[in-house]
Amino acid sequence: MECDRVPVALTIAGSDSGGGAGIQADLRTFAFHCVHGTSALTCVTAQNTLGVNRVDALPAESVLAQIDAIVKDIGVDAAKTGMLLNADIMSAVAEAIARSGINRLVVDPVMVSRTGAQLIDDRAIATLIDLVVPQASILTPNRYEAQILAQQEVNNLDDMKTAAERIHRLDCAAVLVKGGGMAGELRGVDVWFDGEQLEIVKTETVDTPHTHGTGCTLSAAIAANLALGKPPLTAVRDAKTYLTHALHHALAIGGGQGPVGHFFPLRERD
Repeated sequence: MECDRVPVALTIAGSDSGGGAGIQADLRTFAFHCVHGTSALTCVTAQNTLGVNRVDALPAESVLAQIDAIVKDIGVDAAKTGMLLNADIMSAVAEAIARSGINRLVVDPVMVSRTGAQLIDDRAIATLIDLVVPQASILTPNRYEAQILAQQEVNNLDDMKTAAERIHRLDCAAVLVKGGGMAGELRGVDVWFDGEQLEIVKTETVDTPHTHGTGCTLSAAIAANLALGKPPLTAVRDAKTYLTHALHHALAIGGGQGPVGHFFPLRERD
């Protein structure tokens, strides 16, 4: 006897050997939401809780082939992009998304870290803005990525609101400017704008040093909720609630910044 069809989500991102972010975090997040997770690997990293030691990009043709294989056989209800790394991979991903008909796409830009360090070169940033961002159902930049996309400083809530409106003009359907890198009361306050509705999205602030993978986890949870058929803003709110619980159960592993606890219901049960 066959089971009812399970929603399918696709993550297009890099591998985190430490298991806290990237496709590892995405697939665990999909599983929590009872969504079948598929993946297209863009790069392989050698990293742990202390940092990234090496990054190796996959050929753009390989990334394209992975996406095509999933779409042609299994199908995709929603997808998310994470670390795309370089312009060639971004071009391939944009091509694959456009021809696949995937219409629920969460784009986590992964251009600048939460501490302000630029992660990809200027050509890759330009390619992301030109080819990938316009296909996004929801774009999820952090504070520093919002500054690049909106071409303005982001230092307070009004700046976040203005940035969200400016970024929306890049033709994405909706934007969520994340406040995880903001200070004081704005930490964890996000701003949503979809061209009509401007909303402040906030959950409680969790005081923990173990926050590795928060951006990946949030965007994956949004994609999972979209795959389940939830409206975009509801998908965002529910994803933030999931991330808050995961932060409450963050893992103090390794010698540095541990990951959020994606499987917290299992730990609570035990």
